[in-house]
Amino acid sequence: MLEAQGMMTEFDITESRVRVFCLCVCFAALTGLGAWLRIPILPVPVTLQVFFVLLSGLALGPRLGAASQLLYISAGLCGLPVFAAFPHAGPAVLLGPTGGYLLGFPVAAGITGWVGERLGGRNGNGIWACIVACGGGLLAIYAVGAGWLAVWLQMHDKSALQAFSLGIKPFILVDSLKALAAAGIGVATGLRFSRMFR
Repeated sequence: MLEAQGMMTEFDITESRVRVFCLCVCFAALTGLGAWLRIPILPVPVTLQVFFVLLSGLALGPRLGAASQLLYISAGLCGLPVFAAFPHAGPAVLLGPTGGYLLGFPVAAGITGWVGERLGGRNGNGIWACIVACGGGLLAIYAVGAGWLAVWLQMHDKSALQAFSLGIKPFILVDSLKALAAAGIGVATGLRFSRMFR
């Protein structure tokens, strides 16, 4: 009887890990899909990726949200065409002007999940906790992304000060709307996922 109970527990743990892996893969795939839903402006295109990055943090929590985005970046580095910028795959994209935004995705998902949990987003404080969490995640994307863009501009004999006007200013309104949408959906559905793995 005890042996059967032990086998059942081991099965439950395996099943839970499979679910965790599937959810991480799902959010990595959604982020990749978001890269293809884009408006190609230079040097940083408008995509739906920010929406999925923030939602991954709310839905999966800080560790799994960040893991899903690391999985997304790994897929692109391995050659899958999931990046918004040309050539859409490989390490060259990370060294281009948009590389910092990609590297900011795991940071943003982690911060969004962490802030959401600390403010009680999982316990029903709902929309305001999720809005603040998504705002924190968005600031992380801007900080890492524009920080690298400033370095990239300087390496190409341009003013680093252009990083704000090229990499943040055109996106503030549309990214804020994405953050609000992620917060709303996170309250309605995604936060259930993070409860499953505590």
